[in-house]
Amino acid sequence: MGKVWIDGKLVDQADAKVSVYDHGLLYGDGCFEGIRAYDGRVLKLRSHLNRMYGSAERIRLKPAYRPEQIDKAIRDTLNANGMRDAYIRLIFTRGVGTLGLHPFRCPVPGTIVITDKIQLYPPELYENGMKVIVAKRPRIPIACLDPAIKSLNYLNNILAKIEAIEADVLEAIMLNVDGYVAECTGDNIFIIKNGQIATPSAEAGILHGITRQFVLNEIAPEMGFEVTEKMMKLDEVLNADEVFLTGTAAEIIGVNQIDDRTIGNGKVGAITKKLAQEFRKRVTKNAPED
Repeated sequence: MGKVWIDGKLVDQADAKVSVYDHGLLYGDGCFEGIRAYDGRVLKLRSHLNRMYGSAERIRLKPAYRPEQIDKAIRDTLNANGMRDAYIRLIFTRGVGTLGLHPFRCPVPGTIVITDKIQLYPPELYENGMKVIVAKRPRIPIACLDPAIKSLNYLNNILAKIEAIEADVLEAIMLNVDGYVAECTGDNIFIIKNGQIATPSAEAGILHGITRQFVLNEIAPEMGFEVTEKMMKLDEVLNADEVFLTGTAAEIIGVNQIDDRTIGNGKVGAITKKLAQEFRKRVTKNAPED
């Protein structure tokens, strides 16, 4: 039986429980990170921890542990489960409190580290490309909820995900309330046109994905590709030569169809393949932890 790290202790999965009075359960009051380990190295751990503590600060949640303690907790949990390749879920909850909304009546925040396996999409979709839809449900506006907060309340994304599942696909593109492309339910989106790579800018209301940043700031430019962050309408995505998605769980995956519109030649594009191969090479040889 696997181990889960909860509030400073490693416990069996069967004993990994939280109180029904935890505001993380009652109100989605908390934040989380999805992180990957490759061959014993935790990819972009510093970046994930920076974002995690940034999310906590934005919701005025003071974590129970310092970043270096969480770093150790993650590695201890990986070791306890004998895992070198894993998906890691780090969670901060507001902690146990009253049934009212008042967040500051939760004296001790909760902390959880889970290490497990994940396969977000079938292997054949990485080879052949995946079909996605455009969700009818828009992304929550920035003025309503700062997208830099990776909160435990993912209902906006889940409702769009339900649209995708009901359309017999696994992902959906979400537009913001002004009709600009934002992101997918769990992934960031990139397009390629005439060899130029572009991705929606922060103003569209996106989560600043760690894999997105890895591609944007390191992999693509170091391979000689120019990348632009900009506001883009759906037509620009539909008319792209290539479309691909990025995410910690998804890694890099090509899109071959959006609704009834074929993207490019209906296969994973050449540049997307190169980026995915380079990503795989970097994370399997010596995954950067910064």
